[in-house]
Amino acid sequence: MNALRITEIFHSLQGEANTVGLPTVFVRLTGCPLRCSYCDTAYAFTGGKKIAITDILDQVAQYGCHYVTVTGGEPLAQPACHTLLSQLADQGYHVSLETSGALDVSGVDPRIIKVMDLKTPSSGELDKNLYSNIAHLTSQDQVKFVIGNTEDYNWSKAIMAEYALDKRCQILFSPIAGQQNPTELADNILRDRLPVRFQIQLHKLLWQDAQGK
Repeated sequence: MNALRITEIFHSLQGEANTVGLPTVFVRLTGCPLRCSYCDTAYAFTGGKKIAITDILDQVAQYGCHYVTVTGGEPLAQPACHTLLSQLADQGYHVSLETSGALDVSGVDPRIIKVMDLKTPSSGELDKNLYSNIAHLTSQDQVKFVIGNTEDYNWSKAIMAEYALDKRCQILFSPIAGQQNPTELADNILRDRLPVRFQIQLHKLLWQDAQGK
């Protein structure tokens, strides 16, 4: 059966990326090969329920929403994720994929917006970054740096420069809640005149949770 293990499907406001604030249906896949120190969705590491892709599409359609985000966990850890992404695009949705940057994105349908992390030092998963993924990013895609301290900030600036990321895709800098002072990060971005989008996770401000509902 063409199915995926799903932790949850829910309707909320997009909490981050360049569609922040827009009503969005989230399809959260179960499982992730990484264990980032700041992870706020560890409940999606295990469990979940096997659901046929046709049934996933039916559930998404019930919300009557144009924007869909496929997230995790790490969605690409389940190969059938590619089928889901393509079928969502076939049905006319604006689809984004939230991925850790540790798995190959070259096979992702080009209609899909890739929102890809590059893991910073404080994540504890720096060695999992698959830098070859950068070649597969386009101007519609986004790279996210989750920043917890000065080391993370300086590392992110260096990676941006090394790979000329601002010439390739959009760049997001996001402070780790309760760890990196957001005002300090904003001031640093302005001081260094970085071509990045500063973001605070909207769902944590509105609902004080990771999920956004």
